[in-house]
Amino acid sequence: MLRVMKLLLAGVLLWSIYWFAAGWGLRSGISNWFTEQQRQGWQAEYSSLSSGGYPSTHSVRINQPTLADPGTGTAWRADWLEIESPAIWPGRRTLRFAPSPQRLSYFDKTVVIAAKDLQAQMLMAPGLALELEELALTSTAWEIKDGDRTVMGADSLQLAMTQSDSPERYQLLGTATGFSPGANLRELLAATDALPDSFDTLALDMEVTFDTAWDRTALELRRPQPRQISLKLADAHWGELRLKAAGDLDINEAGIVTGKISLKVENWRKMLVMAEDAGVLPASARDGIERVMGLFAGLGGNPQDLDTQLNFRNGHIALGPIPLGPAPRFILR
Repeated sequence: MLRVMKLLLAGVLLWSIYWFAAGWGLRSGISNWFTEQQRQGWQAEYSSLSSGGYPSTHSVRINQPTLADPGTGTAWRADWLEIESPAIWPGRRTLRFAPSPQRLSYFDKTVVIAAKDLQAQMLMAPGLALELEELALTSTAWEIKDGDRTVMGADSLQLAMTQSDSPERYQLLGTATGFSPGANLRELLAATDALPDSFDTLALDMEVTFDTAWDRTALELRRPQPRQISLKLADAHWGELRLKAAGDLDINEAGIVTGKISLKVENWRKMLVMAEDAGVLPASARDGIERVMGLFAGLGGNPQDLDTQLNFRNGHIALGPIPLGPAPRFILR
């Protein structure tokens, strides 16, 4: 019995030494990372670090973190950020964000993010590169505000990014329940008062192939750039309106897109009326567009639903045969 007790005490002592050494290494790694970002010209600051979690986990709270990248004009700050990982394997981490407002800036534009139970779970492959294998972001009620105006919000959010058998290809899944666009976004979408405050469905399922895998250099040096997108389903259901999309896109090094996205639009005529009422679509153009789109809708058997596609070619985008203008470039900065 005494021998067993000695072995147990020795095991506890060894584990404690390991735990405190690993915790010191984790805190030092975070501190050194902030110092390195400062050396590269970032604003990277925090007021203090505190740790805990003995004996099963390591948790480090970064108080008042501030990060600003002068190269992209992006900045973020919060009251605190907590990083937690199992003591036996630090490659599986949970990031918990403060429920108090966070501020996200892009050059001279700043929005405030308020989210309950916002956390990210990360699984990284062994190695110094910390290659990302899984990322899941979840939250209950959240809201983004620009000053006194609500930009958007939802009752919940679930986003997932999972590495496939090819290191550069990831599956992306996303859902937001009770998604509510703010006044500015409703105006941009040409939404009338007849539409409800929130979406019935907002979901995304796609695979994206990047030029490199996501790892620690994605934040420190350069974001991986998308090269192929396989959109399995994008589904937005808002009152009487519904839009479904699927298709494949190729993206070159300049961010120019080539490919087709198939669209199914329910109650498409109502969308045209909304666009005209909002001043997005000139009244003089509506009749011609409605006639052309009506021909395509009639081919599908249900004149209320439109089956068409977005065509990307030579840097331009067209809705079926209707040119819409230059296509946006897909570049992550």
